[in-house]
Amino acid sequence: MTRSTAPRPPVRAPFAVAPIGQWLAPIVSIVGLLVIAIITLTLIQGGVPFIGGSGPNGPNGNGLKMTPAPSNVVVVPDVVAFPGSIVYAKAGNIWIQTGKQTHQLTTSGLDSMPSWSPDGTSIFFIRTVNAIGVWPSGGADRRYEMTTPSVMRIKADGSADPVQVLSGKVARGARTWHVWIRQPVLSPDGTTLAMVSDRPDPTKSDVVLQFYDLTTKRSLVPKLTEEAPLGHQDPAWRADGKVLMYVRNGREGVRGSPLIFRWDVAKAKAAALTGPGYLEPAYSPDGRYIAATKTTSFGNDLVILDASSGRELLRVTNDGASWASVWSPVGDSLAFLHIQGQIVDLKLATLDGVAPNWTVKAITDLTEVSGLDGSSRPGWYVPPDQVPTPTPTPISSAPPPSASGSAAPQ
Repeated sequence: MTRSTAPRPPVRAPFAVAPIGQWLAPIVSIVGLLVIAIITLTLIQGGVPFIGGSGPNGPNGNGLKMTPAPSNVVVVPDVVAFPGSIVYAKAGNIWIQTGKQTHQLTTSGLDSMPSWSPDGTSIFFIRTVNAIGVWPSGGADRRYEMTTPSVMRIKADGSADPVQVLSGKVARGARTWHVWIRQPVLSPDGTTLAMVSDRPDPTKSDVVLQFYDLTTKRSLVPKLTEEAPLGHQDPAWRADGKVLMYVRNGREGVRGSPLIFRWDVAKAKAAALTGPGYLEPAYSPDGRYIAATKTTSFGNDLVILDASSGRELLRVTNDGASWASVWSPVGDSLAFLHIQGQIVDLKLATLDGVAPNWTVKAITDLTEVSGLDGSSRPGWYVPPDQVPTPTPTPISSAPPPSASGSAAPQ
């Protein structure tokens, strides 16, 4: 096919396929890849070759032939018992697993990145649809193939169709474009969505942390430090809603250097919690510890960090093929994604002992040969009556002594 000679849109324009018949600029591709957690792992750490599972628009665009996965999730026959339910994505659909039972919640083939509402009644997720956009380039309007994401919400029992919460479509008169929206997570009080996005104007913003008030329909885009154009990813609320973790993407030479930052909601300030090499933070139920993905030249593994100092307390896996952990609301285990060959599945790491002196009691399979979506982090909900009452312990919201970031509302 003949490559179009028409000029491309500015580099800082949002990620989309370039004018029909032309591929988009490599730098914009990098931005898009870095937004998605697991793609980031592959790109900047040279770790596990992520070629298992399909995204919302089909197989990953890496030029490699995928190993076909079954149309249904395959649950291990003797799966270890776990409380509550875990949500994940497979082949562009949202699934919920409760023990040995699975339920397919959506059927569009366009869905990814699910997360629970705090009360367990709803699932928030991203639905991405293909469209044709019109945007100026080189002084003239041109047609582009684009993928438009929107935040959706569906009842966890599947009793109603999904509803749109926030659209990613951008309209400027007769021109249409889209923004990136990724990783929506609802605050513990159920009022505010945290996400990473380049809303409201993708030509002027990278994909960064921002908030959307479900009541007022207004957005807050904190003015946070970033290494342009890499932006942020992986927002994660603490259970009291006073602190949110996120990752600031960076680069050292040709390799990435992601850092976990802590955002103090009341003070509207951010501070670095870790040095380079950590991402995908997940708070423990009591807020005192963080499960995270540690990236090295050997791959990606799970660790547990002290939430106040960022100090590494426990290496949970050592296989170089594990990422995207989520903490059980009970506090005694982690569910995470793992790749073997070309297939991504869900595993469970059971902790033994008393925090912070845990040991890993066992790592067991929750699915097998299922081809889950490796770019969609799982989520875990346990009803309150199944969660032991914790001993109240004050949690510090102050940034660590080595704070290296700051922010103010925009």
